[in-house]
Amino acid sequence: MQIKKNPKKDLRRWSLIFFQLGLVLVLLISWRAIERKTYEKEEEREVEVVKFTDLEPEDVVVTETPKTNTPPPPPPPKAPEVIQVVEDDEEIEEDEVETVEDIPEEKVEVADISEIESAPDEGEIEEEIESVPFQAIQDVPVFPGCEKYDSDDKKRKCMNDGIQRFVNRRFNTELAADLGLSGVTRINVQFTVDENGEITDIMARATESALEEEAKRVVQMLPSMEPGKQRGKAVKVIYQLPIAFQVN
Repeated sequence: MQIKKNPKKDLRRWSLIFFQLGLVLVLLISWRAIERKTYEKEEEREVEVVKFTDLEPEDVVVTETPKTNTPPPPPPPKAPEVIQVVEDDEEIEEDEVETVEDIPEEKVEVADISEIESAPDEGEIEEEIESVPFQAIQDVPVFPGCEKYDSDDKKRKCMNDGIQRFVNRRFNTELAADLGLSGVTRINVQFTVDENGEITDIMARATESALEEEAKRVVQMLPSMEPGKQRGKAVKVIYQLPIAFQVN
């Protein structure tokens, strides 16, 4: 069989080379396409120019400075007094002054010394004292049975203990239970030991009026005492008595 084509001119021998060259070319084109960067065109910005003449004038706030009270100007200086110099030769008339000897006896009035009262001494002036609190009294009232104590502090304690025992024995504690109260019940009582040692001006304060009346009834039964003294004089003494008891 006769060969039609020249084997030297057969292009199939170069097919592998052509394939490799094409592959390299495709890879090169792909690489350049990936690495390529694109930039967008910046839009033109409109820039406005503002002229100072186009600005509207701002409102200017006018403030007034506060008026200060300025002191009035000082008065003008007084002119110095003019001293007239009198010569020794000029005679000066002097006013005649009458002495006691020149006044006639008929016009002289003599005061009666017997009618003039002498001022009292400081010790004779007594300040009137209406009432003194029990804590501030000089000589406390003496509760019956406290006469044996000499010091004022012991008399105070004896009086407090005596009043407390007296109220505890006579106060009707069942009254609070009858009123439906529970817990600790408190009553504030105030009374006065007058100049004669008697109990007066009794006042009470509690949550129930019945408790107030009971406290007044018991305090009214306190015995008479020796009155308290301030500066050696019997005075009224105000005494505070708190009453508290537990209701079960």
